[in-house]
Amino acid sequence: MVNDPIADMLARLRNAAEIKHPQVLMPASKLRVAVAKILKDEGYVEKLEVTKDKPQPQLRVWLRYDTKKQPVLSGVRRVSKPGRRVYAGKLDIPWVRHGLGVAIISTTRGVMTGTRAKRMGLGGEILCYVW
Repeated sequence: MVNDPIADMLARLRNAAEIKHPQVLMPASKLRVAVAKILKDEGYVEKLEVTKDKPQPQLRVWLRYDTKKQPVLSGVRRVSKPGRRVYAGKLDIPWVRHGLGVAIISTTRGVMTGTRAKRMGLGGEILCYVW
């Protein structure tokens, strides 16, 4: 059993990108699927699918690589952890790598990027940084 499913997901993605695997398979949850959709929308992963396996559905993520076979997902960092939650108000949402990365935030209106949360005037829990 994993205590921090988001950290587990990010570690699987980072490790698969390092050794250039085409896809990653992990247990699915609503939060993992929401984070994966953001990664797809931002262009870090190619596609994703949720299988209907029993007893636990599986999330399959295809990683994206550039023309030189280098992973587009070059780094991730878990910010808010189970032992230390990190929250930010709408004015305190950080820039990631001077705008080249993405902050993924859990708000009252769902999981979204930091720029979208700023635009909507929302703060929330900073889940992770992706660049």
